Amino acid sequence: MKFLSALRMDALRYLSLAWKRCFNKVSGVPQFKKKGKDDSFTLDGSISVCFNRIKLPRIGWIKTYEILPDNIIPKSVTISRKADRWFISFKIEKEPSITEKSVDVVGVDLGVKSLATLSTGEVFVGAKSYKKLEAKLSRLQYLNRHQVKFSHNWKKAQLKIARLHTKVANIRKDTLHKLTTYLAKNHSQIVIEDLNVSGMMANHKLAKAVADMGFYEFRRQARVQV
Repeated sequence: MKFLSALRMDALRYLSLAWKRCFNKVSGVPQFKKKGKDDSFTLDGSISVCFNRIKLPRIGWIKTYEILPDNIIPKSVTISRKADRWFISFKIEKEPSITEKSVDVVGVDLGVKSLATLSTGEVFVGAKSYKKLEAKLSRLQYLNRHQVKFSHNWKKAQLKIARLHTKVANIRKDTLHKLTTYLAKNHSQIVIEDLNVSGMMANHKLAKAVADMGFYEFRRQARVQV
């Protein structure tokens, strides 16, 4: 019962934040979260980390497949599901470290052929994970077209498709994280062109390539890194 009330408190906190963003015209009206899509919840309180186990409030000790970092005290944890796997992420407080910058100010030009071209002349190629795995994804969806909905075989096929979608997203995020980390470590100020991503997504000729590069996620990560 305590666990459910804690989840409700977190849900109300996020709902309050969503309405504030809506009233400030940062985002649209909050929508109900659909069950089975982006399942996640956040817990805060007394959290302990020990090698490959973590103790969560109101849940207890949970074993992880990977070894967890030592000497950290998480402020909160978020547990999320991707396909058929569950992941845990930490929120910790850390003092920022200042690194020596090679160039103070750098301009970043985002593109479809190359993910980013810097004013220093460096070019970063995008992962284009969707384009590489599109044929495999299309085949899985094609084979699943005649399955009876919610049958055992349909659920197995849906799981394979979800795993492939997760793989595509993970490859894209890894590329973007490496790029934004490099920019933050080597440049004190990053100048990004103001792109109308929504307008580009409306163009059916560009939408797939723009989504595959992850322009919006790049801008979000760059703001966080800086």
